[in-house]
Amino acid sequence: MSAKIIDGKKVAGITRDEVRQDVEDWLDAGNRPPFLQVLLVGNDPASNVYVGAKTRACKEVGIETDTHRLPDTVSAKELKKTIHRFNDDDSIDGILVQLPLPSHLSSHDVIEAIDHKKDVDGFHPMNVGRLTVGQPSFRSCTPAGIFELFKYYSIPTKGKHAVVVGASNIVGRPISIMLSKEDSEGKATTTICHKYTKDLTAHTISADILIVAAGQPNLVKGEMVKEGVVVVDVGINRVADETKEKGYTLVGDCHFESVQEKASWITPVPGGVGPMTVAMLMKNTLLAAKRSIYPE
Repeated sequence: MSAKIIDGKKVAGITRDEVRQDVEDWLDAGNRPPFLQVLLVGNDPASNVYVGAKTRACKEVGIETDTHRLPDTVSAKELKKTIHRFNDDDSIDGILVQLPLPSHLSSHDVIEAIDHKKDVDGFHPMNVGRLTVGQPSFRSCTPAGIFELFKYYSIPTKGKHAVVVGASNIVGRPISIMLSKEDSEGKATTTICHKYTKDLTAHTISADILIVAAGQPNLVKGEMVKEGVVVVDVGINRVADETKEKGYTLVGDCHFESVQEKASWITPVPGGVGPMTVAMLMKNTLLAAKRSIYPE
């Protein structure tokens, strides 16, 4: 068996076209353009690239955006003061604080400072809590994007055994909640693994759906999965490669070649989950402008 490719670029393009049309309809109805405020602390090269990709995507679908930059020496007090100013600005629909933050700042405290009604990343405890109990909320963009991929490719989750490797608050925990929920699109039996899990293969080998978001290159290999598994690789890791102009190559958390031989479906890295994360950010920002989740 050689897995079919889950093309995140293709589905993200379709999603962004839908958002673009929805934004046009929104504007035709006499509304102002949705507005996303990005907050970037420091000058981390990777963060600069990610912010650039997100703001370009905004402009392509008609969402206005601005990036406010603060030095990496900014105090927690000053950073929160800036966020509170954005919270109180009615012209701002969504707020995105680019992670990671400098080590002297607590991402938990910063995220909690954002008005949950403007938390288009879906990281605020209010949004995570409402997701858990089945109330309307902004869903974390990467898990939401994974479900869009399942929907587009008609990959069922109901009654399946889903194994999630990685327990982060950004991907692992929210996707495990969404997969296990009985009152939504999930309805799977879910196992969540992490760095303390003993004998990881004993869990991954039983998965019908395997989602890997551990941040460790080539962690999952072909012998660790069963025939026909659906594999979603969220990892994106730089591995030294002298044959490449940049000196590195991007790989996922799965060893693509060996896992592909046994899987039925698999996401590539890059071009799998990443584009969907950005597309779902666009979708959440439009929802924030419409106030359809948290009406005034």
